[in-house]
Formats: sequence, C-alpha cells, structure tokens
Amino acid sequence: MSTPVIYPRDANTPTSHLPFSPAVRVGDLIFVSGQASVDPTGQVVSDTFEGEFRRSVDNMRRVLESAGSDLRHVVQTRNYVRDPADLPRYNELYREYFSAPFPARTTITHCLPPTLKYEIECIAVASV
Repeated sequence: MSTPVIYPRDANTPTSHLPFSPAVRVGDLIFVSGQASVDPTGQVVSDTFEGEFRRSVDNMRRVLESAGSDLRHVVQTRNYVRDPADLPRYNELYREYFSAPFPARTTITHCLPPTLKYEIECIAVASV
C-alpha cells in the first residue's frame, strides 16, 4: 500500500503565481516550499530585514497549520539571507521563533533577487 501524497491548502495559505505547491504532505512528513515576504495574493512586500523575516516565518506558520503542523514540529529549515551583514539580526530573530533543541538548519547568503532580503523553507512532522 503506497502512502498518499497530499497538497494541503486552505484560505489562510499564501498564494503564488509561480508553479509550486506551498506544502506537500507524505505521511507525517510536511515539506514547505520557500516562503518569502509576500501578502496573501503572492505580491512581494518589501520591508526591513526584520519585517521580511517576520512576514516570511508567519507565512510558513500558516502553511504548516494548513498541513496539520506548527513551528514546534519543524525538524529542518533552509534559510536564504541576501546580505551577510544581516546574519547577526537573523540569528536573534530565529531564536524568537525556534528554541533549543533547534531544528537542523542551513543558511545561504548572496542568493536572493534584489526584491527579497529573506526566504525560509522547512521540513516538519505532523502535529495532528
């Protein structure tokens, strides 16, 4: 018997005009696509690094909730920070949303287009 692949989505899930699913759930594993500082229609909302970080993580939280999970059940994150000068603030903000023992984490710099300062994706386990 194969495990079904589910593409969870509800009214709170941010939309995008790009060809990807915000989340894919396979069994108890949830794979969340990169979430950036966008409004509910997928339009980029430019802001300070902190503003973009908070909006991106909040978007990821909404996607996780639509898939039956939350930030406490994140096991890995991949983070994209355009400017390495933002890394100290990034680490401070990250600790507001994730606590020890922290999820496994990768951080990549110099990788985003000029319209974005931050993006995050994750793998989580279902909480329900």
